[in-house]
Amino acid sequence: MITPSHRGAAGTEALNIMLQQALNPPKPGRREKKHRERVFREGDKVMQIKNDYDIEWQKNGEEGCGIFNGDIGIIISILADDEIMLIDFEGRLTRYDFSMLDELEHAYAITVHKSQGSEYPYVIIPVYNCTEKLLTRNLLYTAVTRAQKTVILVGKSRLVSAMVDNNRQAKRYTGLSEILKEGQDESNEE
Repeated sequence: MITPSHRGAAGTEALNIMLQQALNPPKPGRREKKHRERVFREGDKVMQIKNDYDIEWQKNGEEGCGIFNGDIGIIISILADDEIMLIDFEGRLTRYDFSMLDELEHAYAITVHKSQGSEYPYVIIPVYNCTEKLLTRNLLYTAVTRAQKTVILVGKSRLVSAMVDNNRQAKRYTGLSEILKEGQDESNEE
């Protein structure tokens, strides 16, 4: 599921709680680790939320380092005595110390922003009344184009129409043009 926002009834925070309960509920023998407000459970779909170049992994007998912002994995095992989780990131097996759990969040539902650059066979997009700056054509296009086979929009058709009609693009103030101009002025002086 891909949604515009973290907050609200159809944001990632609420959806991940509901989807975890529906898709991976508590069960005898299924180990859990509570961390802050989250309960991580064996079988949960999780996402790395910041680049970590030091996480070691193994895949097909090879070793490497680095799990990055947006990488999605499945919790294979929670070893409470050792204070670690074993997580499979598409074949890259990793060990997460419990002190690293702030780097993870559930990934049953993710934001459109986090989905950029990824593709999924099926995508469900809740279309709901959230902040106007998220109800744009670009955001809808990004979400829809994540689907390889099927996309399902759930919500009010008037909001989909409003998003299609809203071609407003946020201006970005990076200072890049000033840096380039300064570089050009310096090269002209030489």
